[in-house]
Amino acid sequence: MQPSRKTITGTSTRTYQDEHSPTESGQGEHSPPPAGLRSCFPHARADLSASLVVFLVAVPLSLGIAVASGAPILAGLVAAVVGAIVAGLLGGSPMQVSGPAAGLTVVVAELIDRFGWQVTCLITAGAGVIQIVFGMSRLARFAQAIPPSVVHGMLAGIGVTIALAQLNVVFGGESQTAALESLAALPGSIIGASWPTLLVGALAIAVMLAWPKLPARARVVPGALVAVVLATVVALAFPEVTRVQLGGSLLDAIALPVLPEGNWAGVIGGMLTIALIASVESLLSAVAVERMKPGTRTDADRELLGQGAANTVSGLVGGLPITGVIVRSSANVRAGAQTRASAVLHGVWIAVFAILLVGIVEMIPMAGLAGLLVVVGLQLVKPADIRTARTHGELAIYLVTVLGVLLLNLLEGVAIGLALAGVMLLVRAVRSRPQLDGADGANADGPMVLRVEGSLSFLAVPALSRRLGEIPAGRDVRIDLVTDYLDHAAYDHLQAWTERHRSTGARVEVVEPTRLERTTTNSLDGTPRFASWSHWQATGAEGRTAESPMLAGLAAYHERTADDIRPTMSELAAGQSPPAMMVTCADSRVMPHMITHSGPGDVFTVQNVGNLAGGQGTMAAVEYATGVLGVPLIAVCGHSGCGAMNGLSQGAAGQDAERSAGGTSIGPELGTWLLDARPVLRAWEQGHPVGVAAAADGFAPVDQLAMVNVAMQLEMLRARDTGAELMGLFYDIATARVLVLDGRTQHFVPPRVEGATPDEAASLDRIAAGHGHGTAGGAGREHVAPTVR
Repeated sequence: MQPSRKTITGTSTRTYQDEHSPTESGQGEHSPPPAGLRSCFPHARADLSASLVVFLVAVPLSLGIAVASGAPILAGLVAAVVGAIVAGLLGGSPMQVSGPAAGLTVVVAELIDRFGWQVTCLITAGAGVIQIVFGMSRLARFAQAIPPSVVHGMLAGIGVTIALAQLNVVFGGESQTAALESLAALPGSIIGASWPTLLVGALAIAVMLAWPKLPARARVVPGALVAVVLATVVALAFPEVTRVQLGGSLLDAIALPVLPEGNWAGVIGGMLTIALIASVESLLSAVAVERMKPGTRTDADRELLGQGAANTVSGLVGGLPITGVIVRSSANVRAGAQTRASAVLHGVWIAVFAILLVGIVEMIPMAGLAGLLVVVGLQLVKPADIRTARTHGELAIYLVTVLGVLLLNLLEGVAIGLALAGVMLLVRAVRSRPQLDGADGANADGPMVLRVEGSLSFLAVPALSRRLGEIPAGRDVRIDLVTDYLDHAAYDHLQAWTERHRSTGARVEVVEPTRLERTTTNSLDGTPRFASWSHWQATGAEGRTAESPMLAGLAAYHERTADDIRPTMSELAAGQSPPAMMVTCADSRVMPHMITHSGPGDVFTVQNVGNLAGGQGTMAAVEYATGVLGVPLIAVCGHSGCGAMNGLSQGAAGQDAERSAGGTSIGPELGTWLLDARPVLRAWEQGHPVGVAAAADGFAPVDQLAMVNVAMQLEMLRARDTGAELMGLFYDIATARVLVLDGRTQHFVPPRVEGATPDEAASLDRIAAGHGHGTAGGAGREHVAPTVR
């Protein structure tokens, strides 16, 4: 099976074959770009196509969000137009699409119920001014400091509230503002259900739930649009079904805000609430867009300025509050958008639609929009967020925030979540974890080992004293202080016990490993932590067999690692949910978990000769990873000095790749396997962009070929439409550096963390892992792009 000839560029939908296909004159050279409009706007076609896709996604969602908020329906379209054009032109995230979002519906509904629509417009405009102040003050980084478990819990609470409110409408009842009110009204709505209304709403729900499971070709049309269109068609048979009432065109909906008659404190509080939620949601969406489109850079402060300007304008002309919307942004990226023009153009299409086609909008049944919103609300409750919160020990924060939003209101729920996060942070800061091992090594009479981790303060003295009391008199002991803080009370207690225990004739050794020792060496014998067998196992001993190195390694694992890893493996025993898959070469020097700084359950790994994605075994693993495990990212990793690529390059020089790979005779099975990689060789010979870039960067020919191989294996996976994001990696063995394929430049570049050098970034990763905050599964664990914020 030959891989697709389409290359990963990240910024172009052209295939490699298109770029190198013969011209009418029979030449294979590039044709010069035509003069005129296309040469001035090289991405116009891609942006125009993407804008139409986003337009089809945005219209039904904007209408539905206006309905859920209790605002005039056209206010959703006003906000969609303003968000697309103003935030699209001024914002700091080029690929992000802004508009009304489900995350603010509960807040807006409460404000409308309390102050009325026109005062709520004033609140929206004021929130925009506050966001502009945030951007000018460079406060974006502080908005991102809110714990993810609180943000995700807030969105989940909002989603459940939306779903409960709109479920009443599906049954023919009235939408309520609060979750408890919606739940209380639901039995009455069910008893008095209008069957035509229920049929229309259930149809919309069924389409929304079934659409993601259809083949990719069918999903080219947005599911939300299909749900609304089908609901509208079915509703034509039932005149009694309530329909959308616009009361005019988009121009008629423009209305100036008014000043409140009183309660300015509540108005200002509403402005701050919308400003904070909209800012956090926009920045989270911008980060997700960066990860979906490698090479995209977000200026967070400029993004707040753009969002603030959009909200100010939207409030002044009678629109809903605006944020960056991940649903529209992801549709924009997947549709092939290249510049911010696609976001702006989709706003133009919405304006034309709302001005000229009002009659079509007024045919839409309210139950169809309600069914759409039920699913949209439930989609805000993401299992991946729950898994992430559980992995980081923050599930209680998530659940408390959800319950607070449902039982009280959004502000109080978020406040309770933040308060609990602060309490848990304080508990972790003062908690110490003393662990006592019965013996050090195989000798049961050897020294005991007491390992103390965390902050050793006066609050930890009782636990420390209890562990010290378990050490028998006269027994040697080594105390490892792996602590970040040691206060005077704990020091006095430890010193006094040490003196008493030494008086019994025992030997007491207190050790505080340095950071370098903790991360790069084994604390018992000082050997390199990542040493190979030859570094620490005896060689040349009598009686040594081929099994000896493996058996010694297994023994060392049980002695030094098994106890530490057992809690994690116990959690994973029921099943796996890895956030990433890696296809890499079957080379003993390439260690997927080490080069990704991942742990058990993180990376679903397949290794074969030449990291080829086309084999039956590899594709079976891909199907299992994406279809059963739901893995959102597939990375293909090549490496320097690859024997398979060396064999291909030798074949290009006139040798038989079926008989020789790296100068070594090989059998028929390996030769047949390498035949599947020959399209890679031809692409490299014909000047594949990745190979040209690698040559310009000074890589050897065999490594150029390996990099081209990575790009073409990614294209094969993309042609299979696995539904997962794709990433290309290259491991330079000599330098132990991993490079990431930048789709925009076609170069393999080092991963970068903004504001830190690569070494500093690695240190940050190690510190995070040491404090139990390694990468975990869910919606916020999407793949790391070449540039990470």
